[in-house]
Amino acid sequence: MKPTNRVALVTGAAHGIGRATVRRLLDDGWRVGVLDVAAREMQRPFARQARRVAVIAGDIGEEPTAERAVAATLERFGRLDGVVSNAGIMIRKPIRRLTLTEWKRVLDVNLTAAFLLAKAAEKPLRAAGGAFVSIASTRAQMSEPNTEAYSASKGGLVALTHALAMSLAPVRVNCISPGWIATTDYGKLRARDHAQHPAGRVGKPEDIAEMVAYLLDGTRSGFVTGANFTVDGGMTRKMIYEE
Repeated sequence: MKPTNRVALVTGAAHGIGRATVRRLLDDGWRVGVLDVAAREMQRPFARQARRVAVIAGDIGEEPTAERAVAATLERFGRLDGVVSNAGIMIRKPIRRLTLTEWKRVLDVNLTAAFLLAKAAEKPLRAAGGAFVSIASTRAQMSEPNTEAYSASKGGLVALTHALAMSLAPVRVNCISPGWIATTDYGKLRARDHAQHPAGRVGKPEDIAEMVAYLLDGTRSGFVTGANFTVDGGMTRKMIYEE
């Protein structure tokens, strides 16, 4: 671990990609504000790094949460160099059964929250010459049935990314579109689950965390902004025909 004074805020930090991202940043010496509705579940995983972690409870789908999370991180650490908008939910239903309330809830958590975070974090990110990273999905490019709200929200994140990159410049804004990332029970995956991927395996949260760390690090990715990085083991480049 290299000591650093850099500070990040990560949403949806209790599980999966969010938790792996926090661990990766802590390993790199960052101090991190961690936001999730499941705040209690963030206490134990990061207990050893308690001095470098600020645990913030809140629902990022609610409007005041972004400002409160940014303020809490600044109060604890005095600066903000990076934001990772990772929190996301899926409600998978046939469109005839998907209610407007459910549609709006998915967009609020997955898409609107990123806008509110960028708005709340603009000033400190500009002061630090920082970076903003959103976690989108390959479902912005391709879909399974009954995923309208989720796919729309992730497609919106890709578009929001290049818009924010122009509006917040020189703050760098990028997004990552993961494919199949197994966040639990990786060892229970079938051989054919791995074999269908050109890369030879299903993805892990650490694969996405590595890309996040790269995009937040201005010494390595200082000329990268407005981009969407597909990290899916090659699946969206694989032509599939039924015989």
